[in-house]
Amino acid sequence: MRLFNWVASIETVIVVDMGMGLRVFLLVFLCSIPEILAQDFVDETIEVSGVTPIAETDDIFVCATMDWWPPEKCDYGQCPWGQSSVLNLDLNQPFLANAIKGFDNGLRIRIGGSLQDQVLYDVGNLGPPCQPFRKLPGGLFGFSKGCLPMERWDALNSFFIKTGAIVTFGLNALNGRHQMRTGVWGGAWDSSNAQSFIEYTISKGYPVDSWEFGNELSGSGVSASVNAEEYGKDLIGLKAILNNLYDGSRSKPLLVAPGGFFDQQWYTQLLQSSGSEVVNVMTHHIYNLGPGVDRNLISKILDPHFLSQIVKTFRDLQLTIQQYGPWASAWVGESGGAYNSGGRLVSNTFVNSFWYLDQLGMASKYGTKVYCRQSLIGGNYGLLDRTTFIPNPDYYSARLWNQLMGKAVLDIDFSGSPYLRAYAHCSRKQVGVTLLLINLSNTTEFRITVQSRTNIGLQVGQTTYREGSLMHGLKRRVSWVGWKASDGAAQREEYHLTPKDGDIQSQTMLLNGVPLKLTVDGNIPNFNPVLVDAKSPISLTPLSIAFVRLPNLEAPACY
Repeated sequence: MRLFNWVASIETVIVVDMGMGLRVFLLVFLCSIPEILAQDFVDETIEVSGVTPIAETDDIFVCATMDWWPPEKCDYGQCPWGQSSVLNLDLNQPFLANAIKGFDNGLRIRIGGSLQDQVLYDVGNLGPPCQPFRKLPGGLFGFSKGCLPMERWDALNSFFIKTGAIVTFGLNALNGRHQMRTGVWGGAWDSSNAQSFIEYTISKGYPVDSWEFGNELSGSGVSASVNAEEYGKDLIGLKAILNNLYDGSRSKPLLVAPGGFFDQQWYTQLLQSSGSEVVNVMTHHIYNLGPGVDRNLISKILDPHFLSQIVKTFRDLQLTIQQYGPWASAWVGESGGAYNSGGRLVSNTFVNSFWYLDQLGMASKYGTKVYCRQSLIGGNYGLLDRTTFIPNPDYYSARLWNQLMGKAVLDIDFSGSPYLRAYAHCSRKQVGVTLLLINLSNTTEFRITVQSRTNIGLQVGQTTYREGSLMHGLKRRVSWVGWKASDGAAQREEYHLTPKDGDIQSQTMLLNGVPLKLTVDGNIPNFNPVLVDAKSPISLTPLSIAFVRLPNLEAPACY
């Protein structure tokens, strides 16, 4: 799929004109007229309320998962996991380490997934030999139980410490239970293996930030479910274990649960049965795009009305916690968009960033403290390619969010086109406000004026291309690519994301027209903005994304 971009045509015109003369300039410009006529220009105004934040994320909001799937995990005739699991991932791959180190405040890694509740830990009186997962007809998700050797756990922690990762580890919540009927498990949880594993972790000094209990066992579950009251009692027991084992420690890990799909009644019962101050974090999973084989994935991603349907889940969980567990916070513990390993040539391409960044913006707006992307590597939805370890577009989207969007979430008043999505935060480590702008339209360029609700007279301009001459438009465009404006006006920073060759299924993302790719040394590239006259409107071309830092927008919440 391609997008029209008359601005790119004009930039080409400037280069050609400088080297080849006026006649070529006219020829190229005339050739661009069909594209200009095919594109709409719409003026929109966004009002940012900078008096007080409406929500706040954790310092480390961006998170990615590491899963347990073995190479034999296949969906729709594809086997996209290979050597990318907790047990077999090459921890010595330099691109992998550099990708995590690229998050300067740390990247949270959540270890878990569908096979989590079949993992035993090779420590203490385990009994059976430590064996890897194998295909097993009739087993949960078609696999046998598996085992984590302590040598591998040592290697993982060495890697996490070296890269500065913050670890959330998902514990097996089915150990000791039995299947009562199809999909329903009961009986007492056997905590002995988990306790021995936590004891080993503490003895080694490994800094696990949080322990999560179970994976997708809430409500009707996915292949298995556990009654909320039983789950709550087990959480009380696990909390007592953690309090005892970490007694005297300078910091105690968080207890996180249930790592499942949100079911309001079940989540309410869990909070009520576990009681005050037991669960620190309530996690839920999101796969709102449907199965990875769905041929309508792209149309769903580009449909603003479809994207907004998940708002109800965020709002309902927020209200449930406020009413029944105000001591707890909300995390998205796992979210890959499309389930069953994601969508091939969708989840790992530019188009997925429309969904992913919209999710980050929406989740933070409704009080989500942490958002864990499935996955760091593995499946079709990995932030990194599972064979080359080269970043996919969503990795760069996550890095830009981490670099620019601060903790404080600001309210936005916008009633324009639904195809323009907008989110605002205080800028990270800098003064001012940063906007995330998403253009889901394939025909409309939005010309955006930003106002501060604390001072309506402070605007970012009203001029448009139609109000100026051609040369004025060219001058503004030259300024857009980073040349200092001749009038020396105050400037803002813009980071425009577009796909290579206008193909939204490209695996190459452009930042201000420059491909994002690893340096010759295998390091993550710097993200350099273009500087734009702060009095001009923000131009957002069709099917593009932009982060815009406004250092001079009045926002007392960001001081």
